[in-house]
Amino acid sequence: MKKKKYTHSLWLTMKLFIILSMVVGGFIFLWISTFDIPDLTTFEERKVVQSTKIYDKTGEILLYEFNNNDIKRTIISSENISRHIKNATIAIEDAEFYNHNGVRPVATFRAVFIQPLRGKGVQGGSTITQQVIKNSLLTSEKKISRKMKEWVLAIRLEQLLSKEDILELYLNESPYGGALYGVGEAVRVFFDKDPFEVTLAEAAYLAALPQAPTYFSPYGNNREALDVRKNLVLIKMLENNFITQEEYEGAINEVVEFAPRATLGVRAPHFVFAVGEYLEQKYGARILEEGGLRVTTTLDYTLQEKAEEIVKKHALKNSEAFNAENASLVAVDPKTGGVLVMVGSRDYFDEEIDGNFNVTLSHRQPGSAFKPFVYATAFAKGYTPETVVFDVQTQFSTQCDYRGNPLSVNAVCYTPQNYDEVFRGPVSLREALAQSMNIPAIKTLYLAGIYESLRTARDMGITSLTNIDQYGLTLVLGGGEVSPLEMASAYSVFANDGVRNPYVFILKIEDSNGNILEEYRPSPKQAISKNVARQISDILSDNIARTPAFGANSPLYFNSHDVAAKTGTTNDYRDAWTVGYTPTISVAAWAGNNDNSSMEKKVAGFIITPLWREFMDEALRVLPSENFKSPDSVLNDDLPPPLRGVWQGGISYYIDTISGKRATELTPEETKKEIILTDVHSILYWIDKDDPTSKKEFDREDQSQFHLWEPPVREWADKNGFTTQNPQSIPTEYDDIHVEKNKPSIQITGLKNSYNEGEMVSFSITTSGVYPISSVEIFFAGRFIDTKESGSFSFSFNPRDYTTLEKGELIIKAVDSVYNTSSLFKTLSL
Repeated sequence: MKKKKYTHSLWLTMKLFIILSMVVGGFIFLWISTFDIPDLTTFEERKVVQSTKIYDKTGEILLYEFNNNDIKRTIISSENISRHIKNATIAIEDAEFYNHNGVRPVATFRAVFIQPLRGKGVQGGSTITQQVIKNSLLTSEKKISRKMKEWVLAIRLEQLLSKEDILELYLNESPYGGALYGVGEAVRVFFDKDPFEVTLAEAAYLAALPQAPTYFSPYGNNREALDVRKNLVLIKMLENNFITQEEYEGAINEVVEFAPRATLGVRAPHFVFAVGEYLEQKYGARILEEGGLRVTTTLDYTLQEKAEEIVKKHALKNSEAFNAENASLVAVDPKTGGVLVMVGSRDYFDEEIDGNFNVTLSHRQPGSAFKPFVYATAFAKGYTPETVVFDVQTQFSTQCDYRGNPLSVNAVCYTPQNYDEVFRGPVSLREALAQSMNIPAIKTLYLAGIYESLRTARDMGITSLTNIDQYGLTLVLGGGEVSPLEMASAYSVFANDGVRNPYVFILKIEDSNGNILEEYRPSPKQAISKNVARQISDILSDNIARTPAFGANSPLYFNSHDVAAKTGTTNDYRDAWTVGYTPTISVAAWAGNNDNSSMEKKVAGFIITPLWREFMDEALRVLPSENFKSPDSVLNDDLPPPLRGVWQGGISYYIDTISGKRATELTPEETKKEIILTDVHSILYWIDKDDPTSKKEFDREDQSQFHLWEPPVREWADKNGFTTQNPQSIPTEYDDIHVEKNKPSIQITGLKNSYNEGEMVSFSITTSGVYPISSVEIFFAGRFIDTKESGSFSFSFNPRDYTTLEKGELIIKAVDSVYNTSSLFKTLSL
């Protein structure tokens, strides 16, 4: 009985499911029946093509039009297209092209239902036939309805046309970057030949491009990514038996030369194509080239024009003088992050140097220009600009002894030099950074910590240094690779009181109907403390501290503006940098060779700084003038002596200079003097590097560099005649001049407790004491009234000149000849 009931219920469920499926299917059929497929002879007119326009920050200067409403397309019949182009396209886009009827149901199901569940929208799964439909008839919107229409129309198209005709349509429709459409035009522009003449490797490059033609452009910064995708095309061709193993190996090893890129009538090309790459990645190639977007960027075209002229002029000079044929410059607004200027090479269209390659986005070693991030980390940890380290020859590898002798067979020693091979002995961190000394910088990195310094750099915008295990103490000398744009952006944090505004290219994007798709929204973040940022700016703009290395009138010095700057030159002379800033602009300039060959052995001050300086002069003429704010002093007597700039020893005491005895609480500042017991050691002898401000006991042996730093410092001290003093030499008697009984006494004559409106306050003072009185001062209501140093101590004043309140406090201060001080306080009613 139960079995019959179960069978009956199952039958009813099946009937309901069949009925429901028929109803839903009917609706879908009716919906599908409304789809129309246009006459294929009108494919060229199916869509209204509108170019995407890129403007500068004013929204008035047109920099470039992607597509430019001037599509370049040469229709090529299938028989005139190389089989390699066809097979490469099918292999990477739709390997089952000849076996399906227009769609791949499993792939479409994944694109329509699975991808949206992953939050990625309706995407992927398209056959070549579907792509013809999408590119020809439909929009690029990621909706299920659009995908279903594409599916149905693809099936109907397969019924109307042969596979060869569909493939011909696809190859004549595909975008290849900018205004280039169709394989015929692409082959002519890229290889200067006909489509049936291309090699297998050239065909693989062509098939690699349509997925993201701006990003994969052979004329852009992502040539390596294009090569990877080309190789993927060849792998797919091999897997699908379109080519033999021998053909594959020949194509992998073939060196393909692209024809020179034609001048495009574009302003700020490096910047424009960086913007285009972003737009393509976010909105797709079709929207970029046909969507009619209006893009207002951050670029200051007035400054851009000046920068392009300056970069080209100096790069050509450097090519002759220093074997440095290329240069670049990028500028950022610290207050917004907006990229104001981007010059990626001396000339975008200069084929001799691959001028289209954008150096401002490429990664190069920054040399000493990386040092400020390390010093900022040290300051945040408690070290100060006055902190002293020893600039002496030092072995830094723990695999060796302090003299540079290996401690094991495979040990690697590291004994760096300063740029001028001179050792200066004790130097402050201010002097070390301003003069770009290497040995003190490496010691500062050890004190600050490699991990902590990398974190500071990352927080400030250096995102390319991702592998902490790759860097050692050479990090501070620019051992990692960063881009000029990262450097300009990170230095802007110093310029902006420690606040980071991530760099941006775009202020606003509008669609063809004026709807705002995205708009700049500030996202400031305090990356480092305000005072640390001000300390770095104070040092990098300190011309006095910089003078011993650069001279008093170097190109880094600006007489009428606050400008901070740092240079950097790599040890192999492959890269020269100058990065500098004011509160209103941060600029990174680079010089070198695109092929990474070395320049003449000159420091950055000769090679790139004149270029940077000329641009800064132009920028400062038009930008608001603003000064750096002075940092707060972090010095106090509680800090260990080396942090306060005292290097002669770590034990100190104070004396009274009059009595010669130990100072007390009553000893005035005027007669107090700090005495340092001579006992010269490295800073690691006196402080715990990870807790530098503490005076707690610590184990020096825990600091791995202690045994390497200490002996050279001791040798320096002996060589320079410093003899260690015994702590027993510290005086045991205390100041007996500045004691309570020796303070002067004060007697007042003629002073009343209250005064009428308009009545003058008049009184005389008599003083006495062990030592002669040197001065008497009076203050009323918190304001200074008068001082007298000799003669009669008589005073008179109108209290209403100093307060409107009913009461005011009178303070009388007497000071004797040895700075003993007494004060008397009286409240007067008015």
